[in-house]
Amino acid sequence: MAGFGYTSAMLKIRIVLLALSLAACGSAWNDPYPAADRGGNILYTAFTERPKHLDPVQSYSEDEITFTAQVYEPPLQYHYLKRPYTPMPATAQEVPQPQFLDARGRALPATADAAQVAYSDYVIRIRPGIRYQPHPAFARKPDGAHAYHALTRDDLAGIRALRDFPLRDSRELTAEDYVYEIKRLAHPRLHSPILGLMGEYIVGLNELAATLQKHHKALPPERRDDWLDLREFPLAGVAVIDRHTYRIRIKGKYPQFVYWLAMPFFAAMPWEADRFHSQPGMAEKNLTLDWYPVGTGPYMLTENNPNARMVLERNPNFRGETYPCEGEAEDRAAGLLDDCGKALPFIDKVVFTREKEQIPYWNKFLQGYYDASGISSDSFDQAVQMGGGGEVTLTDDMRRQGIRLSTSVATSSFYMGFNMLDPVVGGAGGERARKLRQALSIAIDQEEFISIFQNGRGIPAQGPIPPGIFGYREGEAGINRAMYAWAEGRPQRRSVEEARRLLAEAGYPDGRDARSGEPLVINLDTTGGGVGSKSRIDWLNKQFQKIDVQLVVRSTDYNRFQEKVRKGAVQLFFLGWNADYPDPENFMFLLYGPQGKVRHQGENAANYANAEYDRLFEQMRTMTNGPERQAVIDRMLEVLRHDAPWVWGFHPKDYTLRHAWLLNRKPNKVGHNTLKYQRVDVALRERLRAEWNRPVLWQPLLALLALVALALPAWRAHRRRELALAGGTA
Repeated sequence: MAGFGYTSAMLKIRIVLLALSLAACGSAWNDPYPAADRGGNILYTAFTERPKHLDPVQSYSEDEITFTAQVYEPPLQYHYLKRPYTPMPATAQEVPQPQFLDARGRALPATADAAQVAYSDYVIRIRPGIRYQPHPAFARKPDGAHAYHALTRDDLAGIRALRDFPLRDSRELTAEDYVYEIKRLAHPRLHSPILGLMGEYIVGLNELAATLQKHHKALPPERRDDWLDLREFPLAGVAVIDRHTYRIRIKGKYPQFVYWLAMPFFAAMPWEADRFHSQPGMAEKNLTLDWYPVGTGPYMLTENNPNARMVLERNPNFRGETYPCEGEAEDRAAGLLDDCGKALPFIDKVVFTREKEQIPYWNKFLQGYYDASGISSDSFDQAVQMGGGGEVTLTDDMRRQGIRLSTSVATSSFYMGFNMLDPVVGGAGGERARKLRQALSIAIDQEEFISIFQNGRGIPAQGPIPPGIFGYREGEAGINRAMYAWAEGRPQRRSVEEARRLLAEAGYPDGRDARSGEPLVINLDTTGGGVGSKSRIDWLNKQFQKIDVQLVVRSTDYNRFQEKVRKGAVQLFFLGWNADYPDPENFMFLLYGPQGKVRHQGENAANYANAEYDRLFEQMRTMTNGPERQAVIDRMLEVLRHDAPWVWGFHPKDYTLRHAWLLNRKPNKVGHNTLKYQRVDVALRERLRAEWNRPVLWQPLLALLALVALALPAWRAHRRRELALAGGTA
């Protein structure tokens, strides 16, 4: 029968075609990206936590600023290569220098004492000609009216994403846009996390917040979600001088304000975008500023699926900028100055893929499908090795792949705080409680913690200020002598015997209250879950057991933990702080009395209050960096180390890996608008990806032949039966 012969031939053809197709696929077998993107000038990276806020007035987390810093442009930014971190112009023509005024508005010299300064004026001049990314908010009809500023819910029926609006346009950045954003800090529905702090400084901001709140409450309930045109409400301390110039007046002398001008909170916001995204029905479709940022930066967010993938693409209207030509001494040898003077950005597109688990993230990096990666605890030994002198180097496998390692100490502090309102460990306990805090601080071996749980990625903290921030001292001059002695050229933690002595002096010999005989129990509040949480708790228990103190860990969810800290219903707790800006004030304020969490709803979660420290803090925060400021900081640290309101924890070290094709990548822990400086050697990436992901054909072909060999006898028997029934011969 001809039909059976045809089937046999087809089977053979299909086997051959399958083998040929497997050979042709090459590295495309496991390539997670569309074929159309292959060979593109694209940076591939990942994110683990979905961003919640992309509106600059609300966004205040590292997961969010990864995106917002590439889109929004404050007037200032940080130099990419220089250290210490140096503010420089972004959209501004220059870094503004404050003009000091007395209470009657008369100009004071730059050397005026802080006590004389009633106000500081910052005049910011924006470069003309800067334009926003293309956006529907700017689109106009032929008659000049905005095309999409009066939409109804019916108009939005077929709209699912920003790209569904057919018209888009742009306009020039103006000083008014920066003023509009500052007013948004006081918006009654937006709840900006820096309103409280900025209200202390920007003249009239608290009053504007009160006015807007009153206006909001006076509206009928059905209109309270309507767009609030902030142009109609004056802000006394912020004024437009001309189209490209505005002035911010702050109370007193606050040198750190210049750092805030480099944060997205002070980026520009066009009123058109605010109105466009505030229309009825927009929020239900995620067509909000929290979902679609609008800026003048080098990139614009073109795809937002925070559960899977987010994409930044080059802003065709970007103002233009060039790669820096100055840096640290070692930057030239590292090739970080090779692109001096070249136009930015280098990369056309950045694809972020969400990876909830570390193992697939790591494997895709090794295959070349992510251009850079951190190092998780699970992959640490595979990536790096420790030398005899404690130096960190890449393993042979990593070096063979051309992978490069960058390390830097983060501008962060992690600590365990004592609640100073607690009767046992707090300030009311006087010397007894102070010695108890010091005993516990010595007993908790931070060096061991860093070794076991951080893979050595950290340095023990000697106070709240991390390395790289003015006020931090290296070597013997910077050690906490209450916790350490200096021996053999390095700090050495004081002994457990010394901790026991302090505990006994505190009234708890052998971990028991000398008056009642009851064992001393310390309660630690923390958030539950997370990898290794049980092992960390077991380790902490052992630290307390060294001095016979009982530890009770009260684990709860994050929201409940925050509530307990706000109410002071804790005794000992874990927290950390990442620098908002590179100044010691940003860490020292965490222990400033008027920032107390319970009494003032501030960031001083330990509720620590010391009159001398508070007085010195008020003096220090108005000073410029120099020997006099260092001397004040040194005394403040002495006070803190004596009082021990924190168990001084550690400053983490960041280890990052990158492939040889990713260039111009330098760790930057304060400036976040760094994607524009990075460059990809696309040809090298394509070649190495193909080498590392070359298909192994013999295994699937062998399996296929085995299946054919098993199936062939059955097929022949079936054919004989069919032929016999048809009266034919085999």
